[in-house]
Amino acid sequence: MEKLPLNRILYTGATFIALLATQVLLGKAGHFVANQFSYAQIDPHDAFASISVHHFAQMVFALIIIIALGKLLKIDFYLKLGNIRKGTKYVAIFTGVFAFAAIMLHLFLSLNNQLPTYAFPLDCRNILGTIGFQLFLSGPSEEVIFRALPITILVYTFGRSIQIRKSFTVEVIMASILFSFAHLNWSLAPFSFEVDSFQLVYAVILGTIQGIVYQKTESIVYPALMHSFSNVIMVGTGYLFTALTVA
Repeated sequence: MEKLPLNRILYTGATFIALLATQVLLGKAGHFVANQFSYAQIDPHDAFASISVHHFAQMVFALIIIIALGKLLKIDFYLKLGNIRKGTKYVAIFTGVFAFAAIMLHLFLSLNNQLPTYAFPLDCRNILGTIGFQLFLSGPSEEVIFRALPITILVYTFGRSIQIRKSFTVEVIMASILFSFAHLNWSLAPFSFEVDSFQLVYAVILGTIQGIVYQKTESIVYPALMHSFSNVIMVGTGYLFTALTVA
């Protein structure tokens, strides 16, 4: 990997911090919009409605930023279908492998009495609502914010894509690190910081895979599908094993 000059490294560091701040502000803006509504009638257990509005709102704000930057800087954020053949192949392979891994993981958790617990009853409304959120909103919203935005801006900052080895690039790794920050529980007032090691590693690995697919297909569509499908599989498998255990 070619070394970057100091001024370019400093510029990239500042961009990384700006991206982190932007992602935090997008999340807060999403919460602000979501908090303007009452969901007691449609979601009395607060399982899916508020987070759905939050993700939709932050995605809209992110798209506004992306469209503005795209026109201003004349850069392509790959909000298109891109390479359909590659994309469908990657999504199919990823989904199959992930489904097998999710089943094995929940089988292990079940045998060790460590299945996930839920803050809401697993009734029809909550299951359909949470699965619907994961399928239609989690992938598109988070991939726009944590893949399309940072990877494209970092490539622009570098002046080119910086390859580490084969399909691995510096910008994808940096975007995955930013994505992992979203899985940390922290606040400044009062100061608190909590780390779930599994969630952190999970976010970095999946973020890297989805970032590679984003660059190889030149499309945000396929990482978004992979993200949504993996969430649906993981959540749905948890519901299934919990229901089997109760039965």
